Amino acid sequence: MTESPEAILLVGGKGTRLRPLTVHTPKPMVPAAGVPFLTHQLARARAAGVEHIVLATSYLAEVFEPYFGDGSALGLHLEYVTEEEPLGTGGAIRNVASRLRSGPDDPVLVFNGDILTGLDIEALVATHRTAGADVSLHLTRVDDPRAFGLVPTDDSGRVTAFLEKPQTPEEIVTDQINAGAYVFNRSVIDAIPHDRPVSVERETFPDLLAAGAHLQGMVDSTYWLDLGTPQAFVRGSADLVLGRAPSPAVPGRCGDRLVIDGALVAMDAKLTGGTVIGEGARIESGARIEGSAVLDGAVVEAGAHIVDSLIGAGARVGARTVVEGVVIGDGATIGPDNELRDGVRVWCGADIGAGVVRFSSDQ
Repeated sequence: MTESPEAILLVGGKGTRLRPLTVHTPKPMVPAAGVPFLTHQLARARAAGVEHIVLATSYLAEVFEPYFGDGSALGLHLEYVTEEEPLGTGGAIRNVASRLRSGPDDPVLVFNGDILTGLDIEALVATHRTAGADVSLHLTRVDDPRAFGLVPTDDSGRVTAFLEKPQTPEEIVTDQINAGAYVFNRSVIDAIPHDRPVSVERETFPDLLAAGAHLQGMVDSTYWLDLGTPQAFVRGSADLVLGRAPSPAVPGRCGDRLVIDGALVAMDAKLTGGTVIGEGARIESGARIEGSAVLDGAVVEAGAHIVDSLIGAGARVGARTVVEGVVIGDGATIGPDNELRDGVRVWCGADIGAGVVRFSSDQ
């Protein structure tokens, strides 16, 4: 048995597309299926045999270590390195290189901190070793690749180009995209320029290809979701609860609902579609909640109807209020008899009175 590789987890992003969820909480620490999203990534890496992980932190870096400590509770050895200035994906990888234990020819896994995936991590490492590659990339296939960087490969899986977001039909030469998980030979990491911003997608990978390096792609089209938007984050949390997205860290049995210990749910409240209710939250009589996440300490009053939404920690949704496709920030209060739909975001601590808002897509 070959020794398992160590890993780098890139968790430094500000998560601006996820605001207001990320005003007080870095994106990887926002709860998904009852635990910080990062917990799922760490648990899946551990299940694949990884034992040493270095977290590349930046935004709100101080919250990670108090929660995860040295990682021993997950069977891991965790270390933390904080960027003082944003360094991009490549710069962040290079910035933690001194904490790696690998030799020059050893493989190092690199994961983006906002991807929920069922990737076979061990298969990616095996592909890398078998191909003798310098870098290997997890690729996935998508129906509409225009929002992503395309990565065409030859018959052997070797990467032939990196194409930034294509716009015309002629530019769409493949449906394979960079899925945000890599295996680097340690020597490649050490060769990334130090102390300046570097993008692996726009600089490191194209430069390696131009220099004749071997970049291998492995297509794995199991579950894959970029959690960069509130709608995607809510869906990812629900898919974890439903068991569509695999994770050993879901704190309970997979099913239509997950109620964390300490939550109070009225007997006649209806929770469906992968809904999760956080610790200390309260769901009152007649409330209906579908495919949503209600975070710790939030209150959903009697008769409220919540669909595909995220209710922040300590927030309150008033009686009979309808919330659909919405994010409500931590500590916000929505009074009774309101209607919020279609991507509305309510900021942390906001206070909306009774019957103030009537919003629907046909306005």
